[in-house]
Amino acid sequence: MFRTYQVLWNRLSQLIDAGNVILGFVIAWYIKFRSGWLPFGGHYSFFYYLPIMMAAVPLFLLSNWVMGLYRAGRSHSFWRMTSVLIRSLVLGTVLFMSFLYIARAPQFSRSVLLMFSLLVLLLNYLKYVGVQLALRIIRTHGYNKRYVVIVGWTEAANRFIRNLQYNPWFGYHVFGYVSNTEATPQVPYLGDISSLKHVLEHNLIDNVLICLPRTEASLMLAVVAECESAGIQSLIVPDYFDILPANPRFENFAGMPLIDTRYVPLDDAVNAGLKRVFDIVFSVLVLVVLSPLYTAIAIGVKLTSPGPVLFRQERAGRNRRTFRMYKFRTMVYCPYENQEDDGMWTVPNDPRCTKFGRFLRKTSLDELPQFWNVLLGDMSIIGPRPERPGFVERFREEVPRYMVKHRVRPGITGWAQVHGWRGDTSIQRRIDYDLQYIENWSFSMDLKIVIRTIRGGFRKNAY
Repeated sequence: MFRTYQVLWNRLSQLIDAGNVILGFVIAWYIKFRSGWLPFGGHYSFFYYLPIMMAAVPLFLLSNWVMGLYRAGRSHSFWRMTSVLIRSLVLGTVLFMSFLYIARAPQFSRSVLLMFSLLVLLLNYLKYVGVQLALRIIRTHGYNKRYVVIVGWTEAANRFIRNLQYNPWFGYHVFGYVSNTEATPQVPYLGDISSLKHVLEHNLIDNVLICLPRTEASLMLAVVAECESAGIQSLIVPDYFDILPANPRFENFAGMPLIDTRYVPLDDAVNAGLKRVFDIVFSVLVLVVLSPLYTAIAIGVKLTSPGPVLFRQERAGRNRRTFRMYKFRTMVYCPYENQEDDGMWTVPNDPRCTKFGRFLRKTSLDELPQFWNVLLGDMSIIGPRPERPGFVERFREEVPRYMVKHRVRPGITGWAQVHGWRGDTSIQRRIDYDLQYIENWSFSMDLKIVIRTIRGGFRKNAY
């Protein structure tokens, strides 16, 4: 039932956003060419521009989707919502300008484009403010409420109550709960489970949420039968959330329900494809644009220490497959390949580092050859840092959930690194941040990490 409301709102929100794109262009075009407020020379007719602007609709809807505007939402603050809408607008405008360039659309007024972008931002924000205001008025007057009774009480029931608070526009109100043990003062206690029949017969209840603990699972059949006899929809919240390691996802295989115990957004083909396209484009740009810097660093490595320019090392990647990771050599050359694979961390003032190598490590310029690994598909721009197989075997026993990081491609930089968790720092804290990234991935999160890395966040604890 809750998914139905979310899907309905998403479709309605997308329709309104599409209308805002069209309305924003119409107003911008009118202000520029018909209002007489702004000077202009010649221009194409409105109907010439119209097909071009219709092409902008899916581009701006795509940017909204990438920025997470169509996900199950919580109540956002003014500044949080403003930030998301601005980032979505910037991405949508870039996509639209790219389309104009590819389509070779001539004489597209820059002032119309600027006014159009600002109007779309204003209209989208007015939409969200208007929706919040309308829902507040509806809730204040008590319209369209649906009443829910909870059977049993578990941590899942607590989570359900919190989610209702985050999504008040659903219009659901918890009438109370029945349980063999009085468990919480959050909602009214209606009696033990045997009281369910009386509650359903003497009150207008729309849904029953079954949150029985595992110790009372035998009561499930009787509770469902009671709901069926009263003609009331019942939903089961399994008492598994306390043992599942992360947010689960329910799937269906040949008519049989399955629970994905750790949903990773990058398991979805669309998300993975979007991230891979970004990796390829970004890595090609870096390899081409920074080729003079690559050459200068290679010369510096060669002049300051005998030996090869690049250092190759085996690392554990996605799905625990190993690959050769490339870096500019920063240590005194040894005649065997795995000179750094001696089971030691690099530490501040490491005597094995050359002077030039110490500079490369401090500025993280030694990582630049890994863009070739990204192009090959062994790594991603953003992701958990890859580790040596020997350390992987050690940490998988010592650090809970350590191996989950191998569900995605390793990265050159990551959520843990921009927070300073790199080098000789806590592995547990590093994994905590890696899991936050893996389970909450979004394209906007990748962009945030890229920006923080460029600003210098990746240099923290670099040596």
